[in-house]
Amino acid sequence: MANEPDDILDYAEEGGSSFGWIWELFKTWGPAVLAVFAIRSAIAEPFRIPSGSMVPTLEIGDHILVSKFSYGLKVPFTKFVLVPLGEPTPGDIIVFEWPPNPELDYIKRVVGVPGDEVEVIDNVVYVNGVAQEKEFVEQLVFKDDSCREEKVKAYREDLQGVEHWVLTSTAYGRQSLANFPKTIIPEDHVFVMGDNRDNSADSRVWGTVPNENIKGRAHFVWLSYDACMANEPNGMPLFGEFRMERIGHSLE
Repeated sequence: MANEPDDILDYAEEGGSSFGWIWELFKTWGPAVLAVFAIRSAIAEPFRIPSGSMVPTLEIGDHILVSKFSYGLKVPFTKFVLVPLGEPTPGDIIVFEWPPNPELDYIKRVVGVPGDEVEVIDNVVYVNGVAQEKEFVEQLVFKDDSCREEKVKAYREDLQGVEHWVLTSTAYGRQSLANFPKTIIPEDHVFVMGDNRDNSADSRVWGTVPNENIKGRAHFVWLSYDACMANEPNGMPLFGEFRMERIGHSLE
C-alpha cells in the first residue's frame, strides 16, 4: 500500500489526467476525421434515396454519390464559393437543402433556370412557351416507401435536349400537380421537379430553390437495395434484396 501514491503520480505524469487517452485518440484520429468531413463538405458526399419522387431515375434504396464542386469549389463547412465552376442547367439532378426546412436534403431535377418561364399543362412541361416532348413507352407498377403499389405510365421526356424517364399516375384524383401556372424563375434560383411527376412535392408546391442551397450534382449509384423484399423468402432483414444491376449506374 505504501507504493500506491507513487503509482498514481506516475499515471498522472504520463497522461496528464485520467482523460489523457481521449487526447491521444484525438491526436491519432482527429486529423483523419476532419479530413473526411472536409471532403464530404467540399468535394463529394454519399446520399440515400428514401422516397419515390425520382423513380424510375432513382429507386428507393439507391445510394448515390454527389459531386459537391459541380458548380463551384466551396470553403469546407461553409457556403462561400472560392472558385465558381458553372451554373445548374436544365436536366441536372441536384441535391439541395429544402427551402422550407434547410435541415432536410432533397433531390430533384432542374427544369428551369433564372429568366426561364415554366408552365405545366396536363403533365406536359413548357419552358419559355415550348412543350418539352415526351413519348409513352409502357405501363409500370410504382412501389412507394410503404411498399404500396400503384399503376403508372412511363415516358421518355426530352427536357431541353436531356432525355430521361418520367412517370405519371393512372389513379383517379392523383393528378393534382398536372397543371401549374406560368412562373418566371428569379435570379440565382432554379425550378425543380421530380421525375415521378404525380408523386413529387417540388417547386410546384413550395417554390424555387436558391442557388446557395444547392449542395451538388448527383452522378451515379454506388449501392442499391429493395427493402420491400425483406419479408420475401430470399430477402435479408432491413436490406431486403440488393439490386446488383444498379451498382455503378450513371444517372441521366
